[in-house]
Amino acid sequence: MIRQLIVSYVLLVAVALTAFTVPVAFTLTSQLRGDTEASVRREANTMALMLAQGDPASRAALNRLATAYADRTPGHVDVLPASRTDGTDTARWGDGALRVTVPAIRDNHIVGAVRVTYPTSDLTARLWRIWGFRAILAVGVLAVAAGLGALVARRLTRPLRQLNEMASKFGDGDLTARSPVTGPPETQRLARTLNSGAERLDTLIDSQRIFVADASHQLRTPLTALRLSLDNIADGVEEAFVREDVDQATAEVVRMSRLVNGLLVLARAEAKVSAAEALPLRELVENRLAVWRPAAEERGVSIAQDGELGGRSLVLASPGHLDQVLDNILSNALEVSPDGSVISVKVAVRPDEVVLSVLDQGPGMSDADKARAFDRFWRGQGLTGRSGSGLGLAIVKQLVADDGGTVALRDAPGGGLWVAVSLRVSPRSGG
Repeated sequence: MIRQLIVSYVLLVAVALTAFTVPVAFTLTSQLRGDTEASVRREANTMALMLAQGDPASRAALNRLATAYADRTPGHVDVLPASRTDGTDTARWGDGALRVTVPAIRDNHIVGAVRVTYPTSDLTARLWRIWGFRAILAVGVLAVAAGLGALVARRLTRPLRQLNEMASKFGDGDLTARSPVTGPPETQRLARTLNSGAERLDTLIDSQRIFVADASHQLRTPLTALRLSLDNIADGVEEAFVREDVDQATAEVVRMSRLVNGLLVLARAEAKVSAAEALPLRELVENRLAVWRPAAEERGVSIAQDGELGGRSLVLASPGHLDQVLDNILSNALEVSPDGSVISVKVAVRPDEVVLSVLDQGPGMSDADKARAFDRFWRGQGLTGRSGSGLGLAIVKQLVADDGGTVALRDAPGGGLWVAVSLRVSPRSGG
């Protein structure tokens, strides 16, 4: 839009310059040519009168005048006999000169003619200076007009750019973004409307987050109490069918507890209560691997690290986010890994990002499943028979996005799933 406004403004100035400058230049050109022709014709008429007198004194005066004219001007004079003139008074432009021919008439008879040839090189140079000066002036005016047009266009479109910036932030999830109420009345009304809508939406989403967090927090206590009660019941039950029912109820309570904990984590993540800090990636990853290796060994699965896990790289992440991200990814990987398989963890350091990858040897995912894997409450097919909460990858995506990173699912070489988490590198990173 700014470019269109500048182009329109410059075109308007160009049309105005053309309308006023070109006619003036043509007028000056015509005036210079007319003045030159009039001056040459005046000299030619004077000499023709002398030639028409025919007496020796007039002849001598004509010769002196022709010589003086040739000395003080670039032109020269030719006296033509009557046989070489048709008796018409002519002025011809061409071949780099102006030729004015005036007949000498005595007693109604043509006795000869005077032709004055005046080179037009000086006149042409003056005309080029006139047109060149106006062309340079026009270019300068257009350059100034372009600069002024850019300033005016940016000032006119500033409210729209502010609205676009607010909409972009809002689209990225920053519900606190607001647009200044500036500019013409139309953009002010639009800014007020968008700000009001954003305020209401922010309030509604905050209310939803608070409700989810409060509900999840309040549900944790009764679920814990219910699980303890089921454990007590199971200790005093001898019948196998009753114990089976109690174990099934306990498993459901465990699943509900995991679901409530996931909702609470997701609500806190969406609230964005903490700011990203520079954290040592290698230390964080090694700590989480040490926690998960015993559980993996019980399942007959090994967790292997590939390389130095980023060396001294520092990544920008909120405290606790990467721990939860790795816990969810490793939990999912362990859920789908068959006995005797390997879960590989590696880190690739790039100039502007660090990619943390977790690869398993499970059944992998189809393209359709990858497209839905980050949806809340979507559950993939595991190998342990346990039913997950369906929030693990949703939590991973939310936490990573809050820290300015991305997460992607790919096919692992040789089969299985490859989870790639891209994190921002801290400027203080040692590489």
